[in-house]
Amino acid sequence: MLRSAVRLATRPLRSRSRRKAASGILNYDMFDGIRTTQEVAAARKLERIYHRGQDKAWEGKEVLTALIEKHGGVQIAPEKIEPLGRIFSVIFWGELAAWKVSAELALEITELEPKLAATSQAHDEARHFYVMHDYLTALGYQPGVLPEPATDLLERVISAPSLAKKLLGMQLMVEPVALTIFQLIRASKVEPVLCDLLPYYERDEARHVALGVQYLPKLLDRMSRAEIAELWIWQLRLFFVEIRGVHDLERDFRALGFHPREALRLGQTKQLQAIELMAERLGRDLPIVEAFRRIMEFRLEMEFPHDEDTQNFSARLGRAIMASTRSKPKANPEDHLMKPQTVKIDAL
Repeated sequence: MLRSAVRLATRPLRSRSRRKAASGILNYDMFDGIRTTQEVAAARKLERIYHRGQDKAWEGKEVLTALIEKHGGVQIAPEKIEPLGRIFSVIFWGELAAWKVSAELALEITELEPKLAATSQAHDEARHFYVMHDYLTALGYQPGVLPEPATDLLERVISAPSLAKKLLGMQLMVEPVALTIFQLIRASKVEPVLCDLLPYYERDEARHVALGVQYLPKLLDRMSRAEIAELWIWQLRLFFVEIRGVHDLERDFRALGFHPREALRLGQTKQLQAIELMAERLGRDLPIVEAFRRIMEFRLEMEFPHDEDTQNFSARLGRAIMASTRSKPKANPEDHLMKPQTVKIDAL
């Protein structure tokens, strides 16, 4: 009688346990599988992202308050408030998009180390979002609805149907754009509080890019050639949306003292650097990297020509063809900001 009661009492518990394991609520297969030496090294780097994030976490309200006190408040020419506010509205809402994506990655990724890295990023993005809100409030600027290209870009990444697209879109496309804007703004010295605040963001964003660099190759290894080709086409479309976004903010970039092609050139350089690091991690050349660079070069010259070529289509086309056929892009005098000035992307 007692044995029967025990069997009846424990049977539902065992059944529920089997049902939960089958449903995938808990990642029981988190530690399954054999790793190569390269995968072990990547996993260690991903784990370090989490621990570095813990060690280097900064208190947003304290940092911003201290910087405002240091500089006696936000110091900016009145005519530059609107341009700066519009550009950093894109950053502000982009931080929210990154928060959403990183939280989803932390939920969906199975393996321990990249899950830790994505969790660390979600924590960073939450801080970035509220600190940027507080800064824009101090600036006297209320962020509104984003321009259509920026909205299109962020929505494409947030709604991407696969982890690979989310990682490629956010970590290797959007995050390098943010690093580009940070570098340009610091070089412009447009506002001292912001210029002192941005290095905190840059250090965090460099770790976020490293998540894509280290983990995306593992996802690519699981994909068919057709799936990989579709992924790169999706990436190229994101780049075209970014070009539209730079056009939309062109007047604001010029108002802050730099040519919009600087923004696109520097962003392109950072994106290609991230993709090349990923290819190195993958252990093989990716022909798409060179094709992507050539397309970028052509569009850069056509969309944002040198000032003397603005009205001369033939000159623009000639420069674009030459740029796209060169083995390496040549730096132009106006492109001095290509030189690395920020945190190394893969500094882990």
